[in-house]
Parts: sequence; C-alpha cells; structure tokens
Amino acid sequence: KDFSGYHSGISAEEVPFPEIIELNVGGQVYITRYSTLTSVPDSLLGEMFSRKSTKGLARDTKGRFFVDRDGFLFRYILDYMRDQQLVLPDHFPERGRLQREAEFFNLPELVKLLAPKISKQNSLGDDGCQSDPEDSSPGIDTARNLGSYGAASAACASLVPGSMDNKRSGFITIGYRGSYTLGRDSHTDAKFRRVARIMVCGKTSLAKEVFGETLNESRDPDRPPERYTSRYYLKFTFLEQAFDKLADAGFHMVACNSTGTCAFAHEQTDDKIWTSYTEYVFYRE
Repeated sequence: KDFSGYHSGISAEEVPFPEIIELNVGGQVYITRYSTLTSVPDSLLGEMFSRKSTKGLARDTKGRFFVDRDGFLFRYILDYMRDQQLVLPDHFPERGRLQREAEFFNLPELVKLLAPKISKQNSLGDDGCQSDPEDSSPGIDTARNLGSYGAASAACASLVPGSMDNKRSGFITIGYRGSYTLGRDSHTDAKFRRVARIMVCGKTSLAKEVFGETLNESRDPDRPPERYTSRYYLKFTFLEQAFDKLADAGFHMVACNSTGTCAFAHEQTDDKIWTSYTEYVFYRE
C-alpha cells in the first residue's frame, strides 16, 4: 500500500487518518488529501490532523470532521495549503474577512499576503478599495444618481472610521406571489395576500448581510459574494419581517410594482381567485 501522501513526520502505521479526508466547514463539504491538511505543520489544521488519535475532533452526523468557520472562504484557505500561494478572483471583496480566517487557522504567511498594501499616494493601496466587477450594470448606474456622493465614495466608505459601519451601497429586490379570493359582494376572504414564498434578488453579499440565517441559499448554494442572484428566498413568509430587516440594515424602498390575473372563477358562486406578483425595490446609499 502506498503511503506517500501521508505527512512525512509520522510513520504510516501511526497515522489514524485516511489518505482522503472529508470536512464539513460551516455546512460546506470539502474533500482533500491528508497531506494537504498537514502541509503547514504549525497551522491549526496541521495540528488537528497530525495527532495520534481522532478523539476530541468534532464530527457531523455523517462522520465528517466539522469546523465551525465560514464555509465559502475556506476554499481559499484550502487552496493556499495546497501550494502556499494566494490566488484570488479579480476585485475580491472579502479580503478582510479572509484575513481573519487566515488568522484563525494560524497561517501567518497568508495573513501577510492579505494585509492591505501601503502606497505613497494613499494610505491604502489598490487592494484597499476595489471596484466591483459588475459596476457597469444598470442598477449601479441608478445608484450613482440616487447617492449624493456617488458610487466611488459609497464603495470606499469603509476606509473612513465610523462611516456606514463598513456597509456597501446597493439594491435588493423583494418579490412574492400572492393570492386572494374576491366574492360576489367584492369582499375578500380571510386568506387575503396569502404568500407562498418571498424571493430575494441582488448581490449575494448584501443579501447575506441583511437576512443572515433566515436566507435560504439551497437553490444557489455556491454563488460568490461579488456576484448577483435571483434564486434566493426567505425562510419566513411575512413581508413586514423582511421590511424590518431591510430597514434595520439602512435600506429604503425606492420603487414597487405589481401585476394580477384571475386564476380561477367558481361557476356557482362567482367567486374569483386572483393571483398577483409584486416586487419591492430597496436601496442603501
């Protein structure tokens, strides 16, 4: 049997871990080699998987080793441990959070690579405030017109201490399909505005910031934070609850629209069941 993939500091007979290891990091499943996890011996993962026993390591219900950290950002931690190089997407907006993850996993060299660059022209280099790859979209153009200081200052607001609490500008659209019954006497029944599902459209990072654990990402689970989605929906069905969360995050409604159709007419009672689709557009400067 070939044990060449195992960590060189421990003999094959002493290693309690398989060559291929499954991890559950914040709900995201990763499969990697034992040698990758132990490639940086002094790191948190290196220490976890260099021990002589698996006792004390948390596991999920399927037996995978569990780490309670950001599941999305862990992909960059794992990439770094494979070859000790940092490769990020263009205009990566989660640099500060990734640096915090690198500190948690005790990867000092990665922390240095993620540190903001200092330049003579500015206190922060090009990495301090990066433009979004989709800034040319019509929604962002509208945001520039609505904001008093433009998209550039809004995106860089986090560089000014105490300004906006590092919150970014942008749009979030809330949509829902509702139904109600209209009788002969034009009175609606108790099921007025019955909402089956509240959908969320907008930038992934904004949606997660506003709705947190109440956001259902099952229809678009691997969407990067800098991209847009129209496939998220909420785990609750109260519009006012969604509005409260948006208001608490500093968003204001700027537009709304609705359409309705008669979906069913009862032949004997003349009762009509109407269905409607409504969207509310919220914006934060």
